[in-house]
Amino acid sequence: MNPSPLNAMKTIRYDLQDGIATLTFDEPNSPVNTMCLQWQDDLAEATAQVVKDKDAIRGIVLASAKSTFFAGADLKALMRLTEADAAKAYAEVERMKHSFRTLETLGKPVVSCINGTALGGGWEVALVGHHRIAVDHPKTQLGLPEVTLGLLPGASGVTKMVRLLGLAGAQPYLVEGKLFNPRTALALGLVHELVDSPEQLRVQALAFIAAHPQSQHPWDAKDHKIPGGTPANPKVASMLTVAPAMLHKQTRGLYPAPEAIMACMAEGASVDVDTALRIESRYLAKLMTGRNARAMVNTFFFNMNAIKSGQSRPAGVPRFQPRKVGILGAGMMGAGIAYAQASKGIATVLKDVSADKAEAGKAYSAKLTQARLDKGQLGPHDQKALLDRITATDQTSALAGSDLIIEAVFEERDLKAKVTQEAEPQLAAGGFFASNTSTLPIGGLAQASARPEKFIGIHFFSPVDKMKLVEIIRGPQTDDETVARAFDYVQALAKIPIVVNDSRGFYTSRTFGTFVMEGAAMLGEGIPAAVIENAGLQAGMPVGPLAVLDETALSLSVHVLDQTRADVPGYQATPGELLVERMVKELRRPGRAGGGGFYDYPAGQKKTLWPQLKPLFEKANAAWDIGELKDRLLYRQAVETARCLHEGVLTTVHDGNIGSIFGIGFPAWTGGALQFVYGMGVDAFAQRAAALAARHGKGFALAPGVLDTLRQHQPVY
Repeated sequence: MNPSPLNAMKTIRYDLQDGIATLTFDEPNSPVNTMCLQWQDDLAEATAQVVKDKDAIRGIVLASAKSTFFAGADLKALMRLTEADAAKAYAEVERMKHSFRTLETLGKPVVSCINGTALGGGWEVALVGHHRIAVDHPKTQLGLPEVTLGLLPGASGVTKMVRLLGLAGAQPYLVEGKLFNPRTALALGLVHELVDSPEQLRVQALAFIAAHPQSQHPWDAKDHKIPGGTPANPKVASMLTVAPAMLHKQTRGLYPAPEAIMACMAEGASVDVDTALRIESRYLAKLMTGRNARAMVNTFFFNMNAIKSGQSRPAGVPRFQPRKVGILGAGMMGAGIAYAQASKGIATVLKDVSADKAEAGKAYSAKLTQARLDKGQLGPHDQKALLDRITATDQTSALAGSDLIIEAVFEERDLKAKVTQEAEPQLAAGGFFASNTSTLPIGGLAQASARPEKFIGIHFFSPVDKMKLVEIIRGPQTDDETVARAFDYVQALAKIPIVVNDSRGFYTSRTFGTFVMEGAAMLGEGIPAAVIENAGLQAGMPVGPLAVLDETALSLSVHVLDQTRADVPGYQATPGELLVERMVKELRRPGRAGGGGFYDYPAGQKKTLWPQLKPLFEKANAAWDIGELKDRLLYRQAVETARCLHEGVLTTVHDGNIGSIFGIGFPAWTGGALQFVYGMGVDAFAQRAAALAARHGKGFALAPGVLDTLRQHQPVY
């Protein structure tokens, strides 16, 4: 091919040969193509050249030199935007879309050769093509996940998907960010043709161009109608009346992106294409310069990728693939771990004190696999193979040759020491031992081990089959190899590992405790229980603090308190801890599993707050403000997270943010407990925390050293 003289272009190669103009995306020093500013400049220049060469062009091919087609927006650039940049952001989006529209309205056939994943802006680039050809690979992901990052598909994604699929049909792919593979795209009409290999893309592209010398998008035809109708259609109008209310119920008004997408869809469907595109740009500019998008992009893109890429994993240790893993204790937690392992092909030994208890634990996996079988997610052969990987036993000898043994017995130090000493000799050469404790320091538990350097905490969350996070706790003597192997083990289960250092409660349990105990303290101050629960929900927590305490068992919290008193002489219980202790020891309300706690659980009916909370705790003169209550629940967790960072329990911001969201339910709209601080600004956060400390106690106090640590760890983009 004859190269174009467009020497200034760095991310796009433009070639014109035999009437075919090829734009090959190839961002230098990057594994993927992004909509960086240089690419936007190059696109404008390449488009201008296409217009100049129009008479010599029979067709246009959009291709990628990478192993994927296009990754989307330059998110680092987005992280540097502020609200003051909204007009500039709008202008940049409009300029890019002007290039898109110029290419697709030239009258020449444009073909997108999709050789791999095209997400977000990448899918919007693909939609420029009148004809879209994709390599048929089941792992290729296509779609518009912007909503999961607090954004909307504003580079024509909303406008075009609505015109392709209709308002109702496009909703899952825009408002929910649902992804799809090439075959699904073909069935939906989003992709027109599949090929078996990247080499076939250009052949088929040239064939289409030869057969369609003039092309346009369906929405550019005068007689085009949106599938299902516009908002003027009574049925559509009826749907649009209900949908925003249902959405608000789900988001509680804390996530602006899905609401903006829905509004953009409806408004854009009522006007012509070019007006719809401008509407889209306005909504996107507002979102991409707002705090929520920066928070969610920071955490769900950059922080999550930091974990996936192993930034918390000690370097230089060979990858570990577990073959056989033993589990001590077949209760709810042990049974859940067994299922998670067997689901990923790992031979599992599930041991308990009796064969009956071990089999009962295995029955949990049978129940879960049967549910998947009934839904068509699993075949009978797969179900049998999964269950065959689990050996239920009461014999310690069955653990022989295990690469890893995890104890998941009751939170009692003596019991954990006993099972450790019994099972540890059964480890294979080079194997390691883990405790699933949620609170007891690993250094203390490792005293029962013959090899404390090969002893580690691996803290799963319940229910294991649903909870993605696993907290890895490095003890004082745990070596790097053991941490790395634990990290690899967690990733082998397709779960999210965070790595923390040893302390009482580690990171997640310690911070979770501040949330629930702050709620209990509010009750002790005389604030109505229903108000406390509502404050938690309005702040964005999945459930209120009292409901969470009931689910995790008030009696367990009291057990942890008793253990803390025994381990820490002179420990002063907090007001919340004392109230929970009274609920259990005096009022005999141990939690849901024990018949009731802050709530009653009538058979076959919804739970209700225990009526006696009102006479026992509420005070008619108790003053409260819902905004202050919400702040107390969020700030208390954020302050504790900052302390964990300062003390070295947390060593990275990404572990803190991901751990807070996936481990304790800290609201995703904040980007996590540390991003909550950084999104507000350290100084502003400190000022508000000081005001809360003055009114509600030292739990909100931030020492100068903690503030220094926060500033030192603040991410820079």
